[in-house]
Amino acid sequence: MTHPTHQTPAPHGSPAHSQLHGHGSHGAGRGAHDAHSHGTHTHEQGGLAELLDLDADLFAPQLAAAMRSIAELAGDDVERIVDLGAGSGTGTFALLKQFPSAQVTAVDSSSPMLEQLSRTAAAKNLDARVHLLEADAGTGLPGVTDADLVWASASMHHMDDPAATLDIISKALRPGGLLAVAELDGMPRFLADDAVPERPGLEGRFREALTTLHAEEVPHMGADWGALLASAGFTLEDERTENLELRPPSGGSAGLYAHGTLSRIRGALDGRIDPADLEALHTLVNGGPADVRHRDDLVVRSTRQLWIARRPTDSGS
Repeated sequence: MTHPTHQTPAPHGSPAHSQLHGHGSHGAGRGAHDAHSHGTHTHEQGGLAELLDLDADLFAPQLAAAMRSIAELAGDDVERIVDLGAGSGTGTFALLKQFPSAQVTAVDSSSPMLEQLSRTAAAKNLDARVHLLEADAGTGLPGVTDADLVWASASMHHMDDPAATLDIISKALRPGGLLAVAELDGMPRFLADDAVPERPGLEGRFREALTTLHAEEVPHMGADWGALLASAGFTLEDERTENLELRPPSGGSAGLYAHGTLSRIRGALDGRIDPADLEALHTLVNGGPADVRHRDDLVVRSTRQLWIARRPTDSGS
């Protein structure tokens, strides 16, 4: 597997062409769960990678359905794919499975994430089809041209200038190529309003405080990407919103997912919520009887959106 900072792609369809998928901070760095963990000042890549993998496990059917929808529009000749903000590689490996003859360039601004993705690809015997590019997609995608498909999952809202980033992506696509943008509405929800009886509505206040923080730090979170794609010259082919509600068995990945999520937001909420709410949050992650890893009443709720758009065949590059 190649791992250059600036990679020049090989001819279309060559095994040497790089892969790209998106979970990023300002162009491919943090991943799906940074959508609800801005401001934590906790950038432990191992913990984030674990969260991404837990998300992939819980929402695997939804990701597979999204890949099938993309494949229906992309056709059978997809050979060069970009995973924009690849994170730990959830999208990368889903793309490789959906498009068995394709090469994927995984783009991320985090070298530890790319290193982990590289190790996973090698363990799966997929390293010949995976190529790494450490880059900030908000400023450019060096060496990436004529891609058939760009997948950007929970990365586009990090971009300082969406119009400029969409122009960069358009130049990286071949005429008629597809861009798929996947986003979520913030922190997943896990708890009933009375989950902490002395602090009813606790999780709602977490989300309210995080929404205020997101408005300050990532103002494009929750943007209408359909309108932004149209303004950038793309033709919208599909758009969907799913309100997902999972009731997995207790003692499994849902508890770990909730624990990782709530642990990561504590720093962001300090000073932004009532101290009593912060203390109640502590009881949910401190290993005691109320810890989410021990609860049997968790319901994982998440709203996820997908836009699939095509670069016009007559678009300039």
